[in-house]
Amino acid sequence: MIREHTIELRVRYDEADPMGLVHHSNYLRYFEIGRTEMLRAAGGSYREMEAAGQLVVVVRVDCRYKAPARYDDLISVTSQVTRVTNAKIMHHYEIRRDSTLLVEADVTLAVIDRTGRLQPVPEELVQAYNA
Repeated sequence: MIREHTIELRVRYDEADPMGLVHHSNYLRYFEIGRTEMLRAAGGSYREMEAAGQLVVVVRVDCRYKAPARYDDLISVTSQVTRVTNAKIMHHYEIRRDSTLLVEADVTLAVIDRTGRLQPVPEELVQAYNA
């Protein structure tokens, strides 16, 4: 299982505010895209997890904004799994424009069922990321 993955995204017009700067809420979307693409690159699928009744939800975000991204910037989103326990999946993210660090964040996820009850992280994920 891969523990780190980087993708490139182009900042779209609708993601920027009237000043041309990416609105702070869009960085959470970029993290989601990075996380989904990392799982896909490793051969997994959130769609398959959801079909099995395992829903992944964000329970904590610690985001540090260093510099703004702007409309039409090409940015890289690096997603890294930092820790997996029986109850949580933790990621670290860095968003850069060239070598400039724009945003970094730590995000904690949990797994729930369709009724909202906390579920253990699937054992195959725990073993794969802790190997």
